[in-house]
Amino acid sequence: MTFRYDFAPTPFGDALAVFSDEGIVRFDLSESTDPSVPWLLEGVSRDLGAMPEPDPGAADELAHLLADYFEGEPVRFADHLRLDWRLVEGFPRLALQTICSIEWGETLSYGEVAVLAGHPGAARAVGTACRLTPFSIIVPVHRVIRSDGSVGHYGAHPERKRYLLDLESR
Repeated sequence: MTFRYDFAPTPFGDALAVFSDEGIVRFDLSESTDPSVPWLLEGVSRDLGAMPEPDPGAADELAHLLADYFEGEPVRFADHLRLDWRLVEGFPRLALQTICSIEWGETLSYGEVAVLAGHPGAARAVGTACRLTPFSIIVPVHRVIRSDGSVGHYGAHPERKRYLLDLESR
């Protein structure tokens, strides 16, 4: 299996996109102003067990989808990209796959996602799956909110989650 990477622009800065032969395996919004910092690739290579090779242009299709999304078009990334789920197993994978069905502009609570995934009472596990998703934006974990209607977190960036929800509510 070979892995390659490229970067795709977002309003939050360039994001690291890693691809396998089977599809996109990771899409990471960096905490750094420079997404090419070595520790980002080190973490991904540790997770994959292999170092991805640079492949300029690999994220072109994704970049076009992101541009449409951020222009306000209701893009369902999973309809256009093959997702390689190798970095997610068990209930987290089931939860994230369930989250893929949440429509543009809609939200569900962590508990509602747990019920739809067949595990009532697993709201906290849904939250963990959202926090650890290897597919930022592509799997719309920003559409999962607290049961009281508050936004909650998005990693360490609740303002990004609010931005995405506001974008989709227009």
